[in-house]
Amino acid sequence: MSPSRRAAILAALTAAAALSLAGCTGNDIANQAKAGDGKGYIAGDGTSELIPEAKRGEPVVLTGTTVDGAAYDSSTGRDKLLVVNIWASWCGPCDKEAPDLVAVATDPTVTAQADFLGINFREEATTGKAQVEEWKLPYPSLSDPGGKAVLMLQGKANAMPSTLVLDRQGRIAARISGPITASTLTGLIEDVAGGPAS
Repeated sequence: MSPSRRAAILAALTAAAALSLAGCTGNDIANQAKAGDGKGYIAGDGTSELIPEAKRGEPVVLTGTTVDGAAYDSSTGRDKLLVVNIWASWCGPCDKEAPDLVAVATDPTVTAQADFLGINFREEATTGKAQVEEWKLPYPSLSDPGGKAVLMLQGKANAMPSTLVLDRQGRIAARISGPITASTLTGLIEDVAGGPAS
């Protein structure tokens, strides 16, 4: 194969990979980079996905220390769904969705079916704790300054914020890439709680 043909194929593969990555987040990553706003994350567009039971991966176990200094293990006493929200104080869309998260997480019809957990991504626990208090989040948030907890989410948390719904076996059953709305999150919880996705 000639060097020019090899270069053309490599360029085509690189372009295809870039398009594939952009498709994963529902955003044009190149345009976000060109914007130069320094936000430091890929913003999702609120796209939701319900994962059929047969296509769910292995159970996820999240362990660590919360921003309040308490030990946490998601496998302890599991009898409900688990809603996991990845957030940070420096994330504008996270601030935007916080009131909706609080509304859903304090709705008795929802909390009968699901527990909630935040993952405070890439910042110190003291900063995360202050933000939890400001937003009045009514559930624990793991401190994840190194990003290790997010790595346990099987590549499903690829935007900031991301919200995942784990089924009663701990498998990722649904996700929202980007800020949630109360109605969308409540609908996904109801869908997962009702049984296998069709």
